[in-house]
Amino acid sequence: MLQHHFYEPRDGHKGVPGLAHDPLNAIIAPRPIGWISTLGANGTRNLAPYSFFNLFNYRPPIIGFASIGWKDSAANIAATGAFVWNLATRDLAEAMNASSATVASDVDEFTLAGLAAAPARLVAPPRVAASPVAFECRHTQTLRLTDQAGAELDTWLILGEVIGIHIAPDLITDGSYRTSAAHPILRGGGPGDYFEVGEEALFRMGRPE
Repeated sequence: MLQHHFYEPRDGHKGVPGLAHDPLNAIIAPRPIGWISTLGANGTRNLAPYSFFNLFNYRPPIIGFASIGWKDSAANIAATGAFVWNLATRDLAEAMNASSATVASDVDEFTLAGLAAAPARLVAPPRVAASPVAFECRHTQTLRLTDQAGAELDTWLILGEVIGIHIAPDLITDGSYRTSAAHPILRGGGPGDYFEVGEEALFRMGRPE
């Protein structure tokens, strides 16, 4: 029988021989990056990447990200009710990383990361002009996470309905969006592991009838 490392997260991983580093975020990986732009109540632009991000519903489309701690993105969305998700690509990786810096709430991360902003059509927050895909979103829910005992955590799941979608035309072939054409990047484990989606990683399977 295959032998496994085993530990209970509440006790930590360090007591397990061979597990020097917490493997959790390397196992649940690679993860899409929630590169979220918002506006503060005073109009300050904010841009930040979140590695706990995904799509949760088709119709209407609902996306969401988790903020560990009540950060500027969470506060801005609570105040204004809107945000934009911007696709992080390989050629924007360094700028995306720069926008993750911990800075004061009055710092404009677009300027900090050297990124031009473009206006959204239906919401106030701007989008990253160089990103080939952007979703304009209206806030729908904020859920504070709890543990199994019901104790509240300092983590907030923020959900929004996608009401407008921008897509660069060169990502469409024969009417279909080509995921690998954008060279999206995804978050891995450790302090700085990322993965790029390329055509060589593609395989297809049909669902059973």
